[in-house]
Amino acid sequence: MTSSLGSSGTSNGGLGKASNAAKDEVPNAIEVDHIVKKYGSFTAVDDVTFSVREEEIFGLLGPNGAGKSTLIRMMTTLIPITSGKARIAGHDVATDPDDARRAIGVIPQALTSDIDLTVEENLSIYAKLYDVPAAKRKQNIDELLELVDLTKWRSAQTKTLSGGMRRRLEIARGLVHSPKIFFRDEPTTGLDPVSRVAVWEMLTNIKSQRQLTILITTHYMDEADRLCDRIAIVDHGKLVALDTPPALKASVPGSNVIEAQFESAPADWEQTLHTLSKVTSVQHEGAGMYRILTAEGSRTTTELVEAAVHANVVVKSLSVQNTTLDDVFVHYTGRQLRDELVKAHAFTMPSRPGTQP
Repeated sequence: MTSSLGSSGTSNGGLGKASNAAKDEVPNAIEVDHIVKKYGSFTAVDDVTFSVREEEIFGLLGPNGAGKSTLIRMMTTLIPITSGKARIAGHDVATDPDDARRAIGVIPQALTSDIDLTVEENLSIYAKLYDVPAAKRKQNIDELLELVDLTKWRSAQTKTLSGGMRRRLEIARGLVHSPKIFFRDEPTTGLDPVSRVAVWEMLTNIKSQRQLTILITTHYMDEADRLCDRIAIVDHGKLVALDTPPALKASVPGSNVIEAQFESAPADWEQTLHTLSKVTSVQHEGAGMYRILTAEGSRTTTELVEAAVHANVVVKSLSVQNTTLDDVFVHYTGRQLRDELVKAHAFTMPSRPGTQP
């Protein structure tokens, strides 16, 4: 069931070949080379290698505790690297951290803007910290407020903004010094569906208008699929798959997914589903719900209904769709991402950056 990815960033199955020669000529904005992070005997990030091209939206997808945020913290100089190297805009984060910091904008998962300051004051203070000249500071703030649709709220206290508006303020704040590389850790956590889509559209527009390279972490499959040019799946500190969303989905045996819920199914029903034509995997999701991967959805569906009638099993619901990133995660890790999200991780990140390995 499971598969692994080598440190070169491509699997034995051919992942990574989707990139054409023209894309290969685009310079790398981020280069991560055999990076490791240890806390005592615990390995939070385990020999990860990948690169991000200029003006690409690159996603780190995985459950909480997979090592995504630890990777970002190392790349953005917040915590030391145990071994390996990370280069940001050509600057080694260990030997040239100041120049690396000047090239990046970083927005953490938590909302960190001062709620007692106005929207404009939050942006102005951050610009001053980066020594943005006064004239340029005003120009940048005006442009960014327009870009994130907060111009009419520039004088409003941050505490009066909605969650989605505060996320937009965080985005503007991270760009106020005109970085070329933008890190976003879980950009839409806690937002309603409408606000999530608005943030996705905003990030895409900002990338295009400002020629940005964007790296995000997420545990939302739809977010990774919608936003990212390429996705790296991270699990237990390891990079297990890396490619474009279509190529990752194409790498999973079975082009269709049947989701069906049954009533009065016998104990051996899962084994019966495995015998249907063209079925590559069956996942029991509880409450009589099964997720079936198949290479021929229509044929398998027909046989499924016939098997249910023959066994006096009631089909409560049935749908057929294309393979999703959830199926990709199961294929490469052997379990579902949503199962991992409800588990408490055994390791707690040290509270202060810079804790020695």
